[in-house]
This record gives sequence, C-alpha cells and structure tokens, in this order.
Amino acid sequence: MSPVSAPAKALVTGANGYLAVWVVRRLLEAGYSVRGAVRSESKGAHLKKIFADYGDKLELAIVEDITKDGAFDEAVQGVELVEHTASPFHFAANDPDELIIPAVRGTTSVLESVKKYGSSVKRVVITSSIVAVFGPYTGSVVFDESNWNDYSVSEVMEKGAAAGGYTKYQASKTLAEKAAWAFINQNKSSISFDIVTINPPWIFGPPIHELNSLDELNTSQSEILDTISGKKATKAELEQEGNWVDVRTVAAAHVAAAQKAEAGGQRIITSTGTFIWQDVLDVANSISPAPFKNIPKGSPGAGKTFPYTLLYDTSREARLLGLTHIPFEQMVVDSVADFKARGYTQ
Repeated sequence: MSPVSAPAKALVTGANGYLAVWVVRRLLEAGYSVRGAVRSESKGAHLKKIFADYGDKLELAIVEDITKDGAFDEAVQGVELVEHTASPFHFAANDPDELIIPAVRGTTSVLESVKKYGSSVKRVVITSSIVAVFGPYTGSVVFDESNWNDYSVSEVMEKGAAAGGYTKYQASKTLAEKAAWAFINQNKSSISFDIVTINPPWIFGPPIHELNSLDELNTSQSEILDTISGKKATKAELEQEGNWVDVRTVAAAHVAAAQKAEAGGQRIITSTGTFIWQDVLDVANSISPAPFKNIPKGSPGAGKTFPYTLLYDTSREARLLGLTHIPFEQMVVDSVADFKARGYTQ
C-alpha cells in the first residue's frame, strides 16, 4: 500500500476533460505539482490559463494518441502519482470498438508505461464507473464492489453494432477496469505500485473545462440542461431513476484515494445517492429569484416517495475515503448558475 502525499508530482491523463480539470484543481489546491497529459498544446491552453496562479506547478505533456504503445512512456517519468481519467463517454457509438479500444488500450498503455519507465510511481488512481458494477436485476437490489457488469460485455460480443449505445459504453468501462486489475495480477511480482479504481454513477455539477458554447456540454450536464429546458417532458422520462455524484466530490475522491494507504488495491463506489429527473425540476423551480422564465413543473415531489430499486453499498468509500458529499440541491443550483453564466436564457 503506497499512499502519495503532497508535494509529490501527479500525472493526470486526459487533463482537459470534464472530471479531469477538477482533479487537476483539487491536486493543485492540496499542494501537488501536476503534469497534465493532453492531445495537443492547444488542448492545454485553457488549463494554463485558469491555473496561471500556480505557475510552474502545472506543466503539460503531449500525448496525441492514448491507444498507441508507449504513448505515456515520457509522461510517467518523474511522477509519483498517476490519475488516469482519459476515456470516452457518450452513447452514440456505432462500432463498439470506438469506445472499447480507447478505454481498454488507454488504461493498459498507462500501466505498461508505468511498469517500464515510471520507477517513482507509487499509485495509479483510475476513473472507472458504476456501469462496470451493475447488471440486469429484478426487484430492488443493492450492488457493491464485488459485482461486475459482465452482461454488457456479453451483449456487445453477441450483437456488435446492433447493441444499444448505453450497453456499448458499459462494456467499454467494464473491459477497461477488468484489464487494469488483470494487469496488476499478472505483474504483481515485478511492479512497485498499486492501483485504486473509482466507480462513480452519473457525474453532475458545474464544468470548468473549456466550453465555447452550451452545445459543447459534456454528456451528463447536457442531461441536466435537457431536463430544465423541457426536452425531458414525459412522466416516464422524468421518473427514470438513477444514482449520482457531484464532479467536485469525485475529484476529491481521486485525491483521497492517492493519500489513503488503505485505499490501495481497492475498487471504490463513490455514489452520493438516488435521484429521478423530476428532482432537478423541483430544485430549479425552488430557486429565488427564478433563474429562467419557463422551467417545467412536471410532477412536483414525485421523487420524495419514488420506490427506488437500484441502490449501491457505499460503506467502503465512507470507511476508506471519508468524503464530504455535495448535496443534490447545491449541485442543481450551481449547475443552473453555470448555464445562466454561459448564456442560457430559455
């Protein structure tokens, strides 16, 4: 078990992404130096701008293609911590390999580079997902870190491009995380670092990565905006259940996972709780003064008595990381404020 405390240097992959920029911020705030891996200098310009006050505590590493052998060979040198967040997140892939290859190869490429050239690396923290945990179920069920979503992998193997977009994404995250643990098991006698995987559900909350318009919002925040704008309009849509966590909480989890010795070698579910999309409307409509003129009402209060069936055991996170979770109400309020600041008027 090899915890890594500040002022160590950390590599953050996909450093210009929605979650990754928050991870960079939390690391810098905690006193770490950060090397942000991005695909080009232009992709890192926003990082250098918003974190200018940290000076040379933030540097960039150019990794053009995370799927290539040796992609991270240079980037991992001289760091003690790797925060691997780079992986595609969308549900529009036709060919499953569009998601699976970068997810799996990106993860194994980092680990292979650390093995070969990251002699100072003590811990690798990997962003996995709750979709690598859950699978088909009937009735009410509580999943924990012992569960794996093998169903999605089988479904994609059987149906290929005909599989659902969400299933393809689930398979990519399941296969990537399994590849990480397989790598550790196969190389445990020849490596001096351990890994932690963070498994969040829907990640919501205000973005600080580069956005030129609301059309460029990440997938999860687009869902929040779609709810507020009325694109989710039917009772079935507004009462679709899910689990959620704030992006700032997940970023804090990545830092805590680096610092806690006991976290080494663990999968850790980081879910704040359950929600239905109606809850977003209820909070948005409670804001005074009203941020927008035409926020739909839906069926106010439906979430208070909703019979949730998909639940997660988060006792491991509570025991190992002890996170303070941002409440749902604050997440929605902050998201609404961000939409307004970016020009949404409805």
